[in-house]
Amino acid sequence: MSVSMQSEIRNRLLASLPELEFLKLSEVLEPVDLPRGFLIVAADGVIDYVYFLCCGIGSVVTVSPDGQKAEAGMFGREGFSPTTAGVGGRSSVHEVFMQVAGHGHRVTISAFDALLPKSPTLVNLLARFIQAFATQISYTALCNVGYQVDERLARWLLMCHDRVDGNEIALTHDFISLMLGVRRPSVTTALHVLEGKKLIWSERGRITIRDRSGLEEFAGNAYGKPEEEYRRLIGDF
Repeated sequence: MSVSMQSEIRNRLLASLPELEFLKLSEVLEPVDLPRGFLIVAADGVIDYVYFLCCGIGSVVTVSPDGQKAEAGMFGREGFSPTTAGVGGRSSVHEVFMQVAGHGHRVTISAFDALLPKSPTLVNLLARFIQAFATQISYTALCNVGYQVDERLARWLLMCHDRVDGNEIALTHDFISLMLGVRRPSVTTALHVLEGKKLIWSERGRITIRDRSGLEEFAGNAYGKPEEEYRRLIGDF
């Protein structure tokens, strides 16, 4: 991959690198298709690759010892995963997989570790993203105890919308149930509330955002602070 191709890279972190750092990294990057359900790393699993998405959405999921799951956060072209690799970790506490299909680039963990001492801007960007992502996770915890399911769903859909092109998002009710940590009937009820307010249109396996500003108003303070933190630290998505 040549430096001239950097302008075509849609991952925010890779696109922000100085040319010389990008050139070093590009020598070990490989393109990768990321179908829905693709496992980036298992919970408590060894990290083999570090991924930089260019499109699609990855889901970071907390898994309890007895197998219960709930989404802790999501990421797309604005970041990288697994984040623990950015601080020298070789295993991941979380399960990370693709919730919306896409593509991107990846680098082996050994090549990534060898590159970091030579790439001060990349190290800085990784640290900034880790901080922004930690803010997102903390707000997920807050929303889970302080907001109604329909408000949480509005926040989650806005976050998905931030990371896709267009207004259509390929999502099933069962998957939303898993990500919000609630039963499917609660998801169905919440979707009906948002549909009734003409904020979204929901059909089998697909949700269309109809009124972005209205959805933000409905979500209220459940949405926005982590996004502000990302813009402060790195820039627009």
